[in-house]
Amino acid sequence: MHLRKRVLVTGGAGFLGSFLCERLLSQNCDVVCVDNFYTGTKRNIVHLLDNPYFELVRHDITFPLYLEVDEIYNFACPASPIHYQNDPVQTTKVNVHGSINMLGLAKRTWAKILQASTSEVYGDPTVHPQTEDYWGNVNCVGIRSCYDEGKRCAETLFFDYHRQHNLNIRVVRIFNTYGPRMHPNDGRVVSNFILQALKNEDITVYGDGGQTRSFCFVDDMVDGVTRMMDAPDGFTGPVNLGNPEEFTILELAEKIIALTQSNSKIVFKPLPQDDPLQRKPNIELAKRELKWEPHIQLETGLNQTIDYFRTLL
Repeated sequence: MHLRKRVLVTGGAGFLGSFLCERLLSQNCDVVCVDNFYTGTKRNIVHLLDNPYFELVRHDITFPLYLEVDEIYNFACPASPIHYQNDPVQTTKVNVHGSINMLGLAKRTWAKILQASTSEVYGDPTVHPQTEDYWGNVNCVGIRSCYDEGKRCAETLFFDYHRQHNLNIRVVRIFNTYGPRMHPNDGRVVSNFILQALKNEDITVYGDGGQTRSFCFVDDMVDGVTRMMDAPDGFTGPVNLGNPEEFTILELAEKIIALTQSNSKIVFKPLPQDDPLQRKPNIELAKRELKWEPHIQLETGLNQTIDYFRTLL
C-alpha cells in the first residue's frame, strides 16, 4: 500500500515552485520536481537533493511526460515580462502544449491537477479590484500577449478537460508574489528595486509611480495554493490568490530605500507598453472557500527578501 502521496511539480526549480516542493516534502509527500531550467535554477532546490523523497527531472513539458502521480501542480512557465518576451513563441507553447501534456498525464493517471494561472488574465483591468467573474481587458496582439493569452488558453483547456473528461481540476490566479529566491534579473519591481538599492544605484520608476500593485509574500502564496489543491472536490476555481493591500510603486521604492538604508535616488522613466495601471485582487472567494488570506506584512517579507539578495551580492 503506497501511503505517501506522489506529487509532480512542474517548474519546481523556480521561485514559487521550489517553495512549493519544500512545503509538500514537509507534508510527507513524494515530490517529483520537473524543470527545464529556462528560468528555474538548481540553487533553489540544491538543499532538497539529498532528501530520499525528492526527485529532480530535467524535462520540457512541451513534450509528453510519462510518470505515475496522484497530484500535479502545473507551475512551469516564465513569469516575468523580460523572460516570457524573450522567446514569446515558447511561452505560448509551454502554456498550451505544456497544459495539454499535463492534462493528458492527469487523465491517464486520474490525478488531481492544479493550474498556476495569473492575474494577467485580467489584462489592464477596467474593473477594480478584480473578481473571478471579470473576463478581463487583454490586448491579444501585444508584446505581453504570449503570456496573458497563453495563460487564458490554459484555463480554457483545464475547464474543457474537466467538462469533457470529468478531470479533477483546480485553477488559481496568482497576483504579484515576492520573496527569497526571486530571479535577480527578472525585471520585476521588487527584485529590481532591492538590487538597485543594495548597490546604491538610481531606482528606476516607470511612469509617475502612481500605478498600484499588491504584493503577497511567497509563504502566504504557497499556503493558498496547497489549500486549493486540498479543497473539497467540485471546487474548481478559478480563485484569486494575492494580497489585497495596495501600494503605489513609488511607496514601494521609498520603503525599500528605507529598509536597505540606501543612498539611491528615484528616477522616472516612461511606462512600458501594456503595463497595467492597477492590480488588486478581490479575495473574498478564497476567504470563504479556502479559509485563506495573507498574514505576512510587506515590511517583514521585504526584510527577508533583502537578506536573500544580500547573499547573492
